[in-house]
Amino acid sequence: MNSNDLPTITVSEFLAHAPPQLELRVIAGAEGTRVRKLTVPRIQKLGLALAGFTHYIHPGRLQIVGQSELRYLGQLDSIQRREAIRNLSLEKISCVLVTKGLEPPAELIEEADAANLPLLSTSVVSSTAVSTVTDCLQELLAPLEVRHGVLLDIYGLGIFIEGASGIGKSECALDLIARGHRLVADDVVEIKRIGAEKLTGAAPELLREHLEIRGLGIMNIRDLFGVSAISTTKTIDLSIKLERWDEASEVDRLGIDPQAIEILGVEVPQLVIPVSPGRNLSTLVETAVRVQLMRIRGYNAARDFVARHEKMLEEK
Repeated sequence: MNSNDLPTITVSEFLAHAPPQLELRVIAGAEGTRVRKLTVPRIQKLGLALAGFTHYIHPGRLQIVGQSELRYLGQLDSIQRREAIRNLSLEKISCVLVTKGLEPPAELIEEADAANLPLLSTSVVSSTAVSTVTDCLQELLAPLEVRHGVLLDIYGLGIFIEGASGIGKSECALDLIARGHRLVADDVVEIKRIGAEKLTGAAPELLREHLEIRGLGIMNIRDLFGVSAISTTKTIDLSIKLERWDEASEVDRLGIDPQAIEILGVEVPQLVIPVSPGRNLSTLVETAVRVQLMRIRGYNAARDFVARHEKMLEEK
């Protein structure tokens, strides 16, 4: 999926990846789980719609039916209940989740079966269901972009290293792993935007835990360095771009003005490091991460140096 696609999953895919603590089960409309789709991670409650305000229903969302909705339906007679349910425009709803293990009215089960509308049940209360389902759908429906590079966990920060093929990204990663840092992904990095400003990266399942070094081939990092040398996913905090020395035209010599790269609409701080024979890339990357950590804490050595220089000139 590229960044321009609208993320979509079927209800059956949601059921397959839903957290076990929800204890989800399908009580009606099972045929619809393969065709009804979820496109929005936000949850909606059907209370207003059942009361007649059906224009509040947003397609693509999971709809919650809790104790208050069932109490309202319980006050109606069978004919009124069926009419209220049919007025929901069931063909527009992705699926309905009944919380707290409550028993839905027979009319809702019958209409859901007739419309092939997935009617789900969970044992947890509505508040817990809303937060848990939202977190799950945010992950499943997160915009995805695939990038060529290496993702590492260095000093607790997620570092995305990119650059031209053959520039030494994987060799640098191997040296950093040998120094005690952790590999997340090599060569192909799947980047997801979680919420408005958070990016996470991971390796495709086939490539997970593996690193390719020209001349050595494909290696399993877990087997070579142990389980502590790998991580399955990591928030992306810094991008480091490796460029050949004779091609690196936009290098910030002082480091005063921070650079950034945009990924899936989120700005990520970026440093450009020129590469030439004899330069110790792993040491440079480690130092770059330390510099970024200090900047996060509010200290910028370059700006401090310039300020001291200006003060000295003023005194003279």
